[in-house]
Amino acid sequence: MTATYTFDVFSSLDGFGAHSGSWGGYLGKQGPELLDRRLALYDTEQRMVFCANTYRAHAQMLASSTEESDVRDPWVTRMRNLPATVVSSTLEGPLDWPDATVVSSDAVDIVARLKEESEVPSRSHGSLSMNRALIESRTLDGNIQELMYRPTLHI
Repeated sequence: MTATYTFDVFSSLDGFGAHSGSWGGYLGKQGPELLDRRLALYDTEQRMVFCANTYRAHAQMLASSTEESDVRDPWVTRMRNLPATVVSSTLEGPLDWPDATVVSSDAVDIVARLKEESEVPSRSHGSLSMNRALIESRTLDGNIQELMYRPTLHI
């Protein structure tokens, strides 16, 4: 059986999905329902998959935060304690993440291998560029973006 791979991203309706500086991933729209939903999604065993830039952003935000900070939502703490694979050709371990492994290879190959070999699902939070490599996309009518993920087995 192939493990699932889930890609989470927060974006505005016009497709803006980046944040910088402070914890801007919610675009200022978080509330109790969203935070409870995020916590529930991270309640099961899974492996995180990050690109180097997303890992750096998460690690920097967490390192500069306090225990009382909004950055340390219960779901973020749960996410940080999950095993993680960081796809990077520039980072070297050990990383400032409890159970992270750096893998230097093509993201498509890494995700395919994780899906095939892992007994637990994988989840990516952010990592837009990396996940875009897994998705076929096209623009329709000049203003609608269609995104398709078609998992394939590499034999």
